[in-house]
Amino acid sequence: MTDTTSESPKHQHSKAPALDPALLLQAYRIGAFPMADPKTGEIDWYAPDPRAVIDLSKEYLPRSLKAVIRKGVFEVRWDTAFEAVMERCAARPETWISTAIIQAYTALHRAGSAHSVETWSGGRLAGGLYGVAIGGAFFGESMFSDETDASKVALVALTDRLRERGFGLLDTQFITPHLQRFGAVEIARADYQERLRRSLRLNCVLVP
Repeated sequence: MTDTTSESPKHQHSKAPALDPALLLQAYRIGAFPMADPKTGEIDWYAPDPRAVIDLSKEYLPRSLKAVIRKGVFEVRWDTAFEAVMERCAARPETWISTAIIQAYTALHRAGSAHSVETWSGGRLAGGLYGVAIGGAFFGESMFSDETDASKVALVALTDRLRERGFGLLDTQFITPHLQRFGAVEIARADYQERLRRSLRLNCVLVP
């Protein structure tokens, strides 16, 4: 899961055909995901090894966030501004979230498999994240924050709900210092694939 300050990762990849919801779901089920080249817009598949995940069996809440959450600084909403969240995640000098990526994931959202977690302040979208849910696996894609702690609160809301609903996997794709604060670790591909297989067999519902 990338944020608006992250650089595009450089990993071994393979060229991808045109995106559609069925192809996206097929890819996630085998541990792959698409990213667009920031310069050319060409879409490739990625399957990094090691892979970053957040262990849902443990709860990580940075101390600085406790007061923010307790005071209700942000209102958390689900799936009310999916495309807007994607567009804000893409709003940076270099981005792997191309127009084709936005269109494909918006179609997947309409089909019920892609979701956004949003934080609102004063009626304004302040931060959020989006990703894909299949079975008991959630694949985080990207996040953004226009106000301090806005994306962090969205991530806490996501991890809380994934635990409550019995999800087995929160895939963040790549490790970042930001995600490490929430318990993200890197695991080998074989370990990831086994966790993925187990999680896909679960029957979990993220929204509502």
